[in-house]
Amino acid sequence: MAEVLDAHRQGGHLLRLEWGLAGALAVAGGGATAVVVDVLSFTTSVSIAVERGAAVLPYRWADGDAAAYAEAQGAVLAGGRRAALAAGAPSLSPASLVGLTGVDRLVLPSPNGSTIALSLAETGSTVVAAALRNASAVAAWLAPRVGDGVALLPAGERWPDGSLRPALEDLWGAGAVLSALVRQAGPVLADRISPEGRAAVAAYDAVTARGDRALAEELAACASGRELVEAGFGADVALAAARDVSPVVPVLRPGRSEFRAEAPPPVR
Repeated sequence: MAEVLDAHRQGGHLLRLEWGLAGALAVAGGGATAVVVDVLSFTTSVSIAVERGAAVLPYRWADGDAAAYAEAQGAVLAGGRRAALAAGAPSLSPASLVGLTGVDRLVLPSPNGSTIALSLAETGSTVVAAALRNASAVAAWLAPRVGDGVALLPAGERWPDGSLRPALEDLWGAGAVLSALVRQAGPVLADRISPEGRAAVAAYDAVTARGDRALAEELAACASGRELVEAGFGADVALAAARDVSPVVPVLRPGRSEFRAEAPPPVR
């Protein structure tokens, strides 16, 4: 990776936000906790799988030996969303994981969120998987760790040429975590968020201010949501839109290979 300008690292802000793998590597250094947000579908799938007792091993989408890796880890390999649909097997589709049973370890490749999470873990970062489903729980888990810095990392999607396509759903997901964190830690924390992070909070607060159904409707209507609905994966969008239904925080600790469920500290 080419040298990153100091200005682009958002230094001086405890809470930072940047897009994609390159952005994640730029702003998540220096001991900051890295919060990966890939609402449709990696982090939503991770949250559902760990709720059901599975540890989730991230894996790069482009690597060709995922099956061998899963076998070596004593894990089940999740397939691509479309490939596993007919078989009813675990896949990147959140809906395929709702009834997950008897799986202790699940290898979950994805081109965006999983690749970012694994790359950050290899740098020694603590990585958290955040989605709309667990945004408030993630915020509560982060609250006592804010002093060391937190990087919110919307994964985004890809254009056909492989370049980053910023995705509205991931902006909302990152904004949901930051908005909950400000509510829990107090308004003084809002002054420690980078402008990039404040923009995500504004986007999330604007859509949720319109009522409980607005976020679900917008998620289904945005580009990524329409793509899934039109491909027959509307159930995935509905699962991803469920706000704060999970108290579980999937955490990938340094030196480990998998996300495991953690709970936020009790409210005092």
